[in-house]
Amino acid sequence: MSTVQAVAFVVNKKKRPRVALPLQPFTTRFLPYPIPRTAMNETIRADFPILSRQVYGRPLVYLDNAATTQKPRVVVEAITDQYYNTNANVHRGVHFLSQQATELHEAARECVRSFIGAQQASEIVFTRGTTESINLLAESAGAAFMREGDELIISQMEHHSNIVPWQLLRERRGIVIKVCPITDDGLLDLEALSQLLNERTRIVSICHVSNVLGTVNPIRQIADMVHAHGALLVVDAAQSVPHRVVNVQEMDCDFLAFSGHKAYGPTGIGVLYGRETLLDQMPPYQGGGEMIQRVTFERTTYQQPPYKFEAGTPDYVGSHALAIALDYMQQTSLEAIARHEHDLTRYAIERLSAIDGLHIFGQAAARDAVVSFTIQGIHPLDLGTLLDRLGIAIRTGHHCAYPLMQRYGVESMARASFALYNTREEIDALAEGIQRVKKMF
Repeated sequence: MSTVQAVAFVVNKKKRPRVALPLQPFTTRFLPYPIPRTAMNETIRADFPILSRQVYGRPLVYLDNAATTQKPRVVVEAITDQYYNTNANVHRGVHFLSQQATELHEAARECVRSFIGAQQASEIVFTRGTTESINLLAESAGAAFMREGDELIISQMEHHSNIVPWQLLRERRGIVIKVCPITDDGLLDLEALSQLLNERTRIVSICHVSNVLGTVNPIRQIADMVHAHGALLVVDAAQSVPHRVVNVQEMDCDFLAFSGHKAYGPTGIGVLYGRETLLDQMPPYQGGGEMIQRVTFERTTYQQPPYKFEAGTPDYVGSHALAIALDYMQQTSLEAIARHEHDLTRYAIERLSAIDGLHIFGQAAARDAVVSFTIQGIHPLDLGTLLDRLGIAIRTGHHCAYPLMQRYGVESMARASFALYNTREEIDALAEGIQRVKKMF
């Protein structure tokens, strides 16, 4: 079923009981904007009610988008509308509500397929997020494609979610994990990667964009290198899907994972893309309802992908809301978002670089909307706490990338990360806030 055929509902607020009415596709129901919008006007900020609140009596400056983005009104409305009008378990009922909830859930799968350029909707598996997607791969792809002594390559810039699941696989199956180093500038050392690849390499798992450095890795080039050795490429796209056009066909990756909550969608919903031929070979990740074809006490047969990997009741409300969020980004224009955030990142680097004692990590020319830094004589935790009193929300700590902290010889960093609704004025507020904190020390 295509997105255009999706069914949505509206609450009649003037009459009781509530009336469920068939409506138009996602884009016309939830995004009724008569003219194209840019990622830099006030209409965008008005879509996010939380941005108008105050913190400690000051306007909120939210610069923690790499951790999670704020949600536009249309996403929250979509969740409310579905619970009020179309709440029923999917795939299992012949009654009206179940059929329409199922249509919304599968329309969301089609929306995701189109958004990332997958060939088949069956290549889209709904999970709880990037973390579960990679754990699923470590369990199921590990069982299908890796044996004791086989090798897997990750990099020094990976999030813990792209390290720990593979370490658990190493404990279970005796695989070998190799680590590709990065340069001082925060670039993946492609020459070192070519040296690590060999006939025993089965999987390479790399982030598209570093959640600490903002480095954008050349995934297509990496894919060519990996496939030349007959290995599979896994891409952690948690930090790229919200910021740029991501097309799995152009990247030529075998698997890709991302989270809804970092892409203006709800928490608890994520996506694993996998080539259909590979998903067919992989055993189920969990057992239970939904993923079965037939069960007897002697033997169970399983559904075809993607349902084979979706045991139990799915987050059908979350999948619908995720589709609304992805449509929201497309309506805003992914290209405009990328341009706007590139401008913000460049401006932030200029403003912060002018502050004495401030050191920015990562100097890649290709980078996304993340700036991580330390300030001589000020612990990042102290900086973040004091900026918070000024209404400025940044992230401090190891950012779930402790091996990367070790690479640079620090325990923690401060991180400002940007989204489509951020402004240059907010970066000015950050720079001025840092200067105020410096005077206190």
